[in-house]
Amino acid sequence: MITFLFWNINKKPLLESITWLVHNHNIDVLILAESELNEINLLKSLNLPGEPCFSIMPPGLPSHIKIYSRFSSRFIKPIEDVGGVSVRQIMPPIGLDMLLVATHLPSKLYQKESDQILNCTRFAQKIEKIESNIGHTRTLVIGDLNMNPFEAGMVGAAGLHAISDRRIAARGTRQVAGESRRFFYNPMWNYFGDAPPDPPGTYFYDAGTQVNLYWNIFDHVLIRPELLEKFSDENLRVVTEIGSRSLLSKLGRPDSNFASDHLPILLSLTL
Repeated sequence: MITFLFWNINKKPLLESITWLVHNHNIDVLILAESELNEINLLKSLNLPGEPCFSIMPPGLPSHIKIYSRFSSRFIKPIEDVGGVSVRQIMPPIGLDMLLVATHLPSKLYQKESDQILNCTRFAQKIEKIESNIGHTRTLVIGDLNMNPFEAGMVGAAGLHAISDRRIAARGTRQVAGESRRFFYNPMWNYFGDAPPDPPGTYFYDAGTQVNLYWNIFDHVLIRPELLEKFSDENLRVVTEIGSRSLLSKLGRPDSNFASDHLPILLSLTL
């Protein structure tokens, strides 16, 4: 089993919190967005005596996304790092290889809806091109996409085509305008609403606009059908506490005074 942790830390100095999460959840691959942490200091904190050693993959690369892993560099191959997208081929010593696409897409503060739709179309094309070059579609997308699951860039066939129904996604593709379009399964749909498990999203924003969702799911896990048999919905969670300390304020919202305005997401795959 490989366990991933993604967190947009909003440029906060969360070294101790990240270290606690990594050690207590046995994280194999740590993915950070908006991180200004010193890489050497973080690695020193992560690497306890006698524990498997973390390294950054690859070292010294200026990237919007930082990927740290327990795996030797022999088992993680850098494929691409452009803007807010970092792609790695993970080749565990036992089991199937897979593509990890870690991303932080542009914020709604600087993008119109049409911009986000077009960006998602290009992003989906990039993923499909890499899959074609690698020769399989065992692909996991994880990161801050700055869109809710229901938005056109997320669900559109020319975009990420990420849907809420695992059974439909398992079909692999559907025909749209004479073309075969691949699905992603997006299990983050399950986190909308205030029924357990709480909270009802990963990011909270109180706007003075006519339409105000309050809770949003901008942090996503998207899984290609070829990986679905390796994934159980029980192995995905939105993290709301670090030790005895809640990541939520008394109002039940992400406590950006203590940590980030985004909540971390934790995922395990049985490869």
